[in-house]
Amino acid sequence: MPKELIEIKNLVKIYPPETLAVNQVDLIIKEGEIHALIGENGAGKSTLMKVLYGMIPFNSGSIYLDNKKIDFKSPREAVQAGIGMVHQEFMLIHKYTIYENVILGVEPTAKFGLLKQKESKKRVQKIIDNYQLKLNPDDRIEDISVAARQKVEILKLLYRDVDILILDEPTAVLTPQEIEELFARLKSLKKAGKTIIFISHKLNEVLELADSVTVMRQGKKVATMTNEGLSKADLARAMVGRDVVFSIEKEAAQPADIICQIKDLSFIDNHKKKRLDKLNFTIRAGEIVGIAGVEGNGQFELVQVISGLIDNYQGEIIINNNSLKKLSILERRKLLAYVPQDRKNTGSAQALSLIENTIMTHHQINTRLTGKFDYLLNKKASRDLTREIIDDYQVLSSGPAAKISSLSGGNQQKLIVGREFAMATDFILLDNPTRGLDVGSIEFIQQQIIKSRDQGTAILLISADLDELFSLADRLVVIHQGRITAEKLPEATDKEEIGEYMLGARRDEIR
Repeated sequence: MPKELIEIKNLVKIYPPETLAVNQVDLIIKEGEIHALIGENGAGKSTLMKVLYGMIPFNSGSIYLDNKKIDFKSPREAVQAGIGMVHQEFMLIHKYTIYENVILGVEPTAKFGLLKQKESKKRVQKIIDNYQLKLNPDDRIEDISVAARQKVEILKLLYRDVDILILDEPTAVLTPQEIEELFARLKSLKKAGKTIIFISHKLNEVLELADSVTVMRQGKKVATMTNEGLSKADLARAMVGRDVVFSIEKEAAQPADIICQIKDLSFIDNHKKKRLDKLNFTIRAGEIVGIAGVEGNGQFELVQVISGLIDNYQGEIIINNNSLKKLSILERRKLLAYVPQDRKNTGSAQALSLIENTIMTHHQINTRLTGKFDYLLNKKASRDLTREIIDDYQVLSSGPAAKISSLSGGNQQKLIVGREFAMATDFILLDNPTRGLDVGSIEFIQQQIIKSRDQGTAILLISADLDELFSLADRLVVIHQGRITAEKLPEATDKEEIGEYMLGARRDEIR
């Protein structure tokens, strides 16, 4: 019988002044098991693991590792004891290369402190190859996508070869193929005696991977269950305290006039690599077009081109008969709403209040927020708009004046989605809008997306989650290496076929 490797007793963590993040939690992790930790955003999962990892101190309780009482004062101490952690929020230096980020803090040196660069880089490349992470060690973090950055975080952990692996949402932006490879490796690590703590909102993954599952809610442990006969419904009910709808009900789309046209859209980056290659598709009022593809095949560039962050492209983007070619970002925002995939760095200003985050962009184009002079903000109107979004989108917070950083990830995303949908544009660009969220938040945001479609909005949905695309999209456009390989109706295909198009194994003749 596996021995008890980690024991957490009556642990309490309070964030000043009075946020009880972890409330008298008892938890046992057995050696050589994969133990899943699940719960809604803000349930205390990540906080509990950060305490174990030495990132943050705890207020009371005790932690034992192999029957020895521990209280790590830093992650370095945890790594030295054999515990490593991949965080949900990236811990990377953007100006450094992938290689430099991976070895940072554990640099192998020879005499006189000289870096063993050739040896260490060879080891990094070997891990990349073994795990099929498809990364270039010399690429800078600032030049790669969010999905690639997540892979770097996983690579850092694998490089350190620790015995206890804490993975906080490691698959949030990985493709089905990459997830399958990762899971195969995790299972092999388990067979080799490694212990894995796996934090995830993806219940299918939990059921596939975990030996045991611990559910947390509002800082407390609800239950620990052996993964025998469990279902998604069982886990979701334990997480949120109610039944959750996994398949969004929607009426058939009623597409109307063309709102957005993508015509011969191409983009070549600074390294002379073609990222987008003559894309052609349309989006009509009252429909959702989903973009499916392995991360790194042009989705990142497509979003940046449409939003205006890339302007040296060829071809045309037309919204409501307006070419975006010569429009500034602000002028484009009068025509489109945009929910980015990175809610903390792109979608919000973490140090500012909910009011300040709500009125972003609105303050320049929403006449409701200005008085007689368009440069004077109406404070009451700004506060009222924020309160409306808080109420309509069920944003859990202490009020409009609270900092957005005080909210859980799911509630931050609800505010951002509410802000963008309140723009009342005819076209909405959604880039992985539910990435890293719990099942309750995902259900709510997806319902709002369908509601907006039914009100006649044209929606372009980019998502790394095929389940989400099949649930929400009325049409699927598949891209591989920047080219469209297929355009399908979800009801006329399946995930396996779409996966083949995503990998470039199949290609239709696209006009």
